[in-house]
Amino acid sequence: MEALAVYGGSPSCASSSSLFRSSAADRRRSKNSLSHNLNLRFNHHSLAAFHSPSHLFSRSPSRPHTLKKTHIFLPHLIASMEQVEETYVMVKPDGVQRGLVGEVISRFEKKGFKLTALKLFQCPKELAEEHYKDLKSKSFFPKLINYITSGPVVCMAWEGVGVVASARKLIGATNPLQAEPGTIRGDLAVQMGRNVVHGSDSPENGKREIDLWFKEGELCEWTPAQAPWLVE
Repeated sequence: MEALAVYGGSPSCASSSSLFRSSAADRRRSKNSLSHNLNLRFNHHSLAAFHSPSHLFSRSPSRPHTLKKTHIFLPHLIASMEQVEETYVMVKPDGVQRGLVGEVISRFEKKGFKLTALKLFQCPKELAEEHYKDLKSKSFFPKLINYITSGPVVCMAWEGVGVVASARKLIGATNPLQAEPGTIRGDLAVQMGRNVVHGSDSPENGKREIDLWFKEGELCEWTPAQAPWLVE
């Protein structure tokens, strides 16, 4: 009777046991199937990530892939933060006539730059034309030459770390009406044709203009006592 009960005896007993074993087996098969499908999906997407290029990097006729060139203006102040430079600064005839020479010199001295050459000079026409030769094609060129040669100018050579860019900042915009308050032109000038002072616009032009306006032996080599307190 026990044998019949185990292997085929009571229908109710056999049915319950079979259902239990069948249910457990089905759950295991379902779980394995789900895991297998998930692995397939994961592998499919993983492979797709490597084999299907993103639209961000694809090139298509409708949306061609182009690199936009960015133009960044970097002033000489950034390029020369650790480099000692020379610049040419000139108080123009209107600045001399108005008694602003001391004011201009004072601003550069207070900034901490070193004065290496200084002279009052009556500029000849040939020198003025050479100095402004890049503007020769401009309609205002003759008027500019007449202005620079109309009276004495004060020529200066200044030296220091980043002195070219810093001098341009001290001087201000070419048009005094656009120059910031606190700059020489912003404080002391009104019209572009009478903008008081000139400053070199690059280290290369600084050297060229110093050589143009000063003779050999006119520049002084010296060390200011305050130098250790200005730069590390």
